[in-house]
Amino acid sequence: MKRNPIKKVLILVSILAIPGFLFFYLLPQFAKNRYKSLPIFGEKIVATTFHTVKGKKIPDTIYHQVPDFKLVNQHHDTVSWDVLKDKLVVINLFYTGANNQQTSQYIKQLSDGYEQKPLVKFLSLSVDPGDQNKVEGFAANLKARQGKWDILAGDTSVVYPLIRDGLLLDVIADERNDKANFIFSNKIVLVDNLHRIRGIYEADNPEATARLEDEIKVLIAEYLRNVKDGR
Repeated sequence: MKRNPIKKVLILVSILAIPGFLFFYLLPQFAKNRYKSLPIFGEKIVATTFHTVKGKKIPDTIYHQVPDFKLVNQHHDTVSWDVLKDKLVVINLFYTGANNQQTSQYIKQLSDGYEQKPLVKFLSLSVDPGDQNKVEGFAANLKARQGKWDILAGDTSVVYPLIRDGLLLDVIADERNDKANFIFSNKIVLVDNLHRIRGIYEADNPEATARLEDEIKVLIAEYLRNVKDGR
Protein backbone atom coordinates (compact mmCIF):
# COMPACT_ATOMS: atom_id res chain seq x y z
CA MET A 1 0.00 0.00 0.00
CA LYS A 2 1.33 3.42 -0.99
CA ARG A 3 1.89 5.98 1.69
CA ASN A 4 -0.03 9.20 1.64
CA PRO A 5 2.30 11.85 0.05
CA ILE A 6 0.84 14.56 2.26
CA LYS A 7 1.76 12.53 5.34
CA LYS A 8 5.32 12.16 4.02
CA VAL A 9 5.61 15.91 3.58
CA LEU A 10 4.35 16.56 7.12
CA ILE A 11 6.87 14.11 8.58
CA LEU A 12 9.70 15.71 6.59
CA VAL A 13 8.69 19.22 7.67
CA SER A 14 8.58 18.10 11.32
CA ILE A 15 12.06 16.62 11.10
CA LEU A 16 13.46 19.77 9.57
CA ALA A 17 11.63 22.05 11.98
CA ILE A 18 12.87 20.43 15.21
CA PRO A 19 16.54 21.57 14.91
CA GLY A 20 15.36 25.08 14.12
CA PHE A 21 13.11 25.09 17.16
CA LEU A 22 15.96 23.90 19.37
CA PHE A 23 18.33 26.54 18.00
CA PHE A 24 16.03 29.56 18.11
CA TYR A 25 14.10 28.81 21.30
CA LEU A 26 15.78 26.34 23.60
CA LEU A 27 19.43 27.25 22.96
CA PRO A 28 19.04 30.99 23.75
CA GLN A 29 17.24 30.12 26.97
CA PHE A 30 19.97 27.65 27.87
CA ALA A 31 22.66 30.21 27.09
CA LYS A 32 20.85 32.83 29.14
CA ASN A 33 20.73 30.52 32.13
CA ARG A 34 24.41 29.69 31.76
CA TYR A 35 25.50 33.33 31.52
CA LYS A 36 27.91 34.16 34.32
CA SER A 37 28.42 37.78 35.29
CA LEU A 38 31.85 39.13 36.16
CA PRO A 39 32.70 39.42 39.88
CA ILE A 40 32.63 42.75 41.71
CA PHE A 41 35.83 43.45 43.65
CA GLY A 42 36.15 45.19 47.00
CA GLU A 43 34.18 45.40 50.22
CA LYS A 44 30.48 44.57 50.09
CA ILE A 45 27.89 45.88 52.56
CA VAL A 46 24.37 44.50 52.96
CA ALA A 47 21.95 47.44 52.82
CA THR A 48 18.74 47.93 54.78
CA THR A 49 16.76 48.18 51.54
CA PHE A 50 15.38 45.29 49.49
CA HIS A 51 14.47 44.36 45.93
CA THR A 52 12.03 41.68 44.79
CA VAL A 53 12.78 38.74 42.54
CA LYS A 54 9.86 36.44 41.66
CA GLY A 55 7.98 37.66 44.70
CA LYS A 56 10.89 37.09 47.09
CA LYS A 57 12.47 40.01 48.97
CA ILE A 58 16.26 40.08 48.64
CA PRO A 59 18.51 42.52 50.55
CA ASP A 60 20.33 45.06 48.39
CA THR A 61 24.12 45.06 48.37
CA ILE A 62 26.31 48.18 48.39
CA TYR A 63 29.48 47.46 46.43
CA HIS A 64 32.86 49.15 46.49
CA GLN A 65 33.11 51.99 43.95
CA VAL A 66 36.10 53.88 42.60
CA PRO A 67 35.55 57.42 43.99
CA ASP A 68 35.29 60.51 41.82
CA PHE A 69 38.47 62.34 40.88
CA LYS A 70 39.63 65.37 38.92
CA LEU A 71 42.90 64.94 37.02
CA VAL A 72 44.33 66.70 33.98
CA ASN A 73 45.07 64.76 30.78
CA GLN A 74 47.53 65.28 27.92
CA HIS A 75 45.21 67.84 26.30
CA HIS A 76 45.03 69.91 29.52
CA ASP A 77 41.41 68.86 30.00
CA THR A 78 40.03 67.81 33.39
CA VAL A 79 38.87 64.18 33.48
CA SER A 80 36.36 62.95 36.06
CA TRP A 81 33.50 60.48 36.31
CA ASP A 82 31.22 63.16 34.87
CA VAL A 83 33.30 63.11 31.68
CA LEU A 84 33.21 59.29 31.70
CA LYS A 85 29.50 58.93 32.46
CA ASP A 86 28.05 55.56 31.39
CA LYS A 87 31.44 54.36 30.13
CA LEU A 88 33.36 51.15 30.74
CA VAL A 89 36.91 52.11 31.71
CA VAL A 90 40.24 50.26 31.51
CA ILE A 91 42.83 51.75 33.91
CA ASN A 92 46.55 51.14 34.38
CA LEU A 93 49.43 52.77 36.28
CA PHE A 94 52.70 54.06 34.81
CA TYR A 95 55.31 56.81 34.99
CA THR A 96 57.25 58.35 32.13
CA GLY A 97 60.69 57.64 33.64
CA ALA A 98 60.20 53.87 33.78
CA ASN A 99 62.65 51.87 31.69
CA ASN A 100 59.98 49.42 30.53
CA GLN A 101 56.84 50.82 28.88
CA GLN A 102 55.53 47.44 27.73
CA THR A 103 52.19 47.93 29.49
CA SER A 104 51.68 51.34 27.88
CA GLN A 105 52.40 49.78 24.48
CA TYR A 106 49.81 47.11 25.19
CA ILE A 107 47.21 49.71 26.20
CA LYS A 108 48.00 51.56 22.97
CA GLN A 109 47.26 48.41 20.97
CA LEU A 110 44.11 47.63 22.96
CA SER A 111 42.71 51.17 22.78
CA ASP A 112 43.30 51.34 19.03
CA GLY A 113 41.15 48.22 18.69
CA TYR A 114 38.27 50.03 20.40
CA GLU A 115 38.59 53.25 18.41
CA GLN A 116 35.12 52.83 16.89
CA LYS A 117 33.48 51.75 20.17
CA PRO A 118 32.72 54.87 22.26
CA LEU A 119 31.41 52.80 25.19
CA VAL A 120 34.96 51.76 26.20
CA LYS A 121 37.54 54.31 27.44
CA PHE A 122 41.13 53.94 28.62
CA LEU A 123 42.96 55.78 31.41
CA SER A 124 46.66 55.62 32.25
CA LEU A 125 47.44 57.14 35.63
CA SER A 126 50.97 58.31 36.47
CA VAL A 127 52.36 57.54 39.91
CA ASP A 128 54.95 60.34 39.53
CA PRO A 129 53.77 63.88 40.39
CA GLY A 130 56.61 65.18 38.23
CA ASP A 131 54.82 63.80 35.16
CA GLN A 132 52.25 66.60 35.20
CA ASN A 133 54.38 68.47 32.66
CA LYS A 134 55.40 65.36 30.71
CA VAL A 135 52.19 63.55 29.83
CA GLU A 136 51.63 65.60 26.67
CA GLY A 137 54.90 64.44 25.10
CA PHE A 138 54.45 60.90 26.45
CA ALA A 139 50.99 60.68 24.86
CA ALA A 140 52.27 62.11 21.58
CA ASN A 141 55.00 59.46 21.39
CA LEU A 142 52.41 56.73 21.92
CA LYS A 143 49.96 58.38 19.51
CA ALA A 144 47.22 58.14 22.11
CA ARG A 145 43.89 58.82 20.43
CA GLN A 146 42.06 61.87 21.76
CA GLY A 147 38.76 60.98 23.38
CA LYS A 148 39.71 57.30 23.65
CA TRP A 149 42.82 57.18 25.84
CA ASP A 150 43.46 59.77 28.57
CA ILE A 151 46.92 59.90 30.14
CA LEU A 152 46.64 61.51 33.55
CA ALA A 153 48.93 62.92 36.24
CA GLY A 154 48.45 64.85 39.45
CA ASP A 155 49.66 65.46 42.96
CA THR A 156 50.25 62.41 45.16
CA SER A 157 47.68 63.73 47.67
CA VAL A 158 45.03 63.03 45.03
CA VAL A 159 46.54 60.20 42.99
CA TYR A 160 47.77 57.87 45.73
CA PRO A 161 44.48 57.63 47.69
CA LEU A 162 42.71 57.01 44.37
CA ILE A 163 45.12 54.17 43.60
CA ARG A 164 45.15 52.58 47.06
CA ASP A 165 41.59 53.10 48.28
CA GLY A 166 39.79 53.35 44.96
CA LEU A 167 41.57 50.98 42.58
CA LEU A 168 42.75 48.66 45.40
CA LEU A 169 46.33 48.69 44.08
CA ASP A 170 49.71 49.36 45.74
CA VAL A 171 52.06 52.28 45.13
CA ILE A 172 55.22 53.45 46.92
CA ALA A 173 57.52 56.36 46.12
CA ASP A 174 61.09 55.09 46.64
CA GLU A 175 63.25 58.09 47.53
CA ARG A 176 66.34 56.21 48.70
CA ASN A 177 68.30 57.09 45.57
CA ASP A 178 68.96 60.42 43.94
CA LYS A 179 66.72 59.50 41.03
CA ALA A 180 63.03 59.15 41.81
CA ASN A 181 61.76 55.58 41.61
CA PHE A 182 58.26 54.25 42.07
CA ILE A 183 57.11 50.78 43.03
CA PHE A 184 53.55 50.08 41.96
CA SER A 185 51.19 47.30 40.97
CA ASN A 186 51.68 46.49 37.30
CA LYS A 187 48.05 45.60 36.87
CA ILE A 188 45.16 46.63 34.68
CA VAL A 189 41.77 47.38 36.24
CA LEU A 190 38.41 47.00 34.48
CA VAL A 191 35.70 49.33 35.83
CA ASP A 192 32.03 49.26 34.87
CA ASN A 193 29.64 52.17 34.26
CA LEU A 194 28.69 52.19 37.96
CA HIS A 195 32.38 52.69 38.89
CA ARG A 196 32.69 49.17 40.29
CA ILE A 197 35.84 47.10 39.74
CA ARG A 198 34.98 44.02 37.66
CA GLY A 199 38.45 42.69 36.96
CA ILE A 200 42.13 43.09 37.95
CA TYR A 201 44.74 41.63 35.59
CA GLU A 202 48.52 41.19 35.66
CA ALA A 203 49.71 43.39 32.79
CA ASP A 204 52.73 41.21 31.95
CA ASN A 205 50.84 37.91 31.97
CA PRO A 206 49.60 36.91 28.49
CA GLU A 207 46.88 34.66 29.93
CA ALA A 208 45.63 37.51 32.12
CA THR A 209 45.57 40.04 29.28
CA ALA A 210 43.76 37.54 27.05
CA ARG A 211 41.16 37.19 29.82
CA LEU A 212 40.92 40.99 30.05
CA GLU A 213 40.15 41.19 26.34
CA ASP A 214 37.43 38.56 26.70
CA GLU A 215 35.96 40.15 29.80
CA ILE A 216 35.75 43.61 28.24
CA LYS A 217 33.38 42.00 25.73
CA VAL A 218 31.45 40.29 28.53
CA LEU A 219 31.07 43.63 30.32
CA ILE A 220 29.86 45.30 27.12
CA ALA A 221 27.22 42.56 26.73
CA GLU A 222 26.17 42.98 30.38
CA TYR A 223 25.88 46.75 29.98
CA LEU A 224 23.76 46.46 26.81
CA ARG A 225 21.54 43.83 28.41
CA ASN A 226 20.97 46.05 31.47
CA VAL A 227 20.11 49.00 29.23
CA LYS A 228 17.62 46.84 27.33
CA ASP A 229 16.04 45.63 30.59
CA GLY A 230 15.85 49.21 31.92
CA ARG A 231 18.27 48.57 34.80
